[in-house]
Amino acid sequence: MKIIFTIIPLLYLASNGYLLWKVWQATTLPLWCKIIICVILSLAAFSLFMAIGLRGADIPHPMLKAMFNIGSIWMVFMFYMVLLLLVFDIVGIFAPVRKYSFALCLAVTTVTLICGYINYRHPKVEHIDINLAKSQNTQSLRIVAISDIHLGYGTSAARLKGYVDMINAQKPDVVVIAGDLIDNSTRPLASEPYAETLSTLHATMGIYMTLGNHEYISGIDSCIKFIQSTPIKLLRDSSITLPSGLQIIGRDDRSNRHRKSLQELLNSANKDNPIVLVDHQPYELEKADSLEVELQIYGHTHRGQIWPLNLLTDHLYSQSHGYRHWSHSHTIVSSGLSLWGPPFRIGTRSDMYVIDIKW
Repeated sequence: MKIIFTIIPLLYLASNGYLLWKVWQATTLPLWCKIIICVILSLAAFSLFMAIGLRGADIPHPMLKAMFNIGSIWMVFMFYMVLLLLVFDIVGIFAPVRKYSFALCLAVTTVTLICGYINYRHPKVEHIDINLAKSQNTQSLRIVAISDIHLGYGTSAARLKGYVDMINAQKPDVVVIAGDLIDNSTRPLASEPYAETLSTLHATMGIYMTLGNHEYISGIDSCIKFIQSTPIKLLRDSSITLPSGLQIIGRDDRSNRHRKSLQELLNSANKDNPIVLVDHQPYELEKADSLEVELQIYGHTHRGQIWPLNLLTDHLYSQSHGYRHWSHSHTIVSSGLSLWGPPFRIGTRSDMYVIDIKW
């Protein structure tokens, strides 16, 4: 693991150096202009990390937000530019294709990012019908399941308002948030009307949330304080039984190494009524299935957010996104209603699940 955390920064530095070298080669401007351009691009390369590192400092919100967004956009721009330029360099060994390679790579990358941004701005609404068949289907209920909104520098209060309108339009009985409501800090949440916007979220039987790893990154105490200022009820290794008998168990994030086990959480459940398990990170899906949990809801993966990271998450998780009916469990892993960092969805979709349950 230590080697990985050494290799990744070195790769990032090398990739940025390679791209700056290509910019220098492709630019026909005077020397002083080239230097200024390279300095500006170098600042962009590190601005995301500076914004995250300085999130607790007394720096104006608009400045940190600009640094965060510039840096995150640059990260994806650099990633695709380097991939394409490397392809041209390799092909160029065998064929003379270098003359317009930089301009072509720039055009393809720009179009890809524009399409990725448009894709991100239009989350997919997935409708799932689940018949638990524990009785004669005398009960029914609609759950809207979301995760990974990442409120802060990346997801503004105005963007949150759009998400709230999307959820309210589904007329849910219950809303569940499978972690990562907050991004990297609660400081930006005081600069825009986030709590007020969340207060306009409507669900007849309540809004319930489990913690994600980003709540721990942001400072767990300040995150809980913010959540308590909204209509959201936090389930932290705890459960609630709705008037209909449906039980919602909210598991603390695995960032808490002392969280309760699945078996401990299920010991107090009524096995005669349906159980919905809400957890942030999609681990132990097979175990929950073997314990006959009827519905599992997760988030966290973003399905990698951009290609080809989606291929990696598909390999790392037994279920990296979407809906699957296991032996006993109906399991949903949301790719996230919003995202972290770069405002692009390339090869993936933001999503929200509307689950109509009968039992």
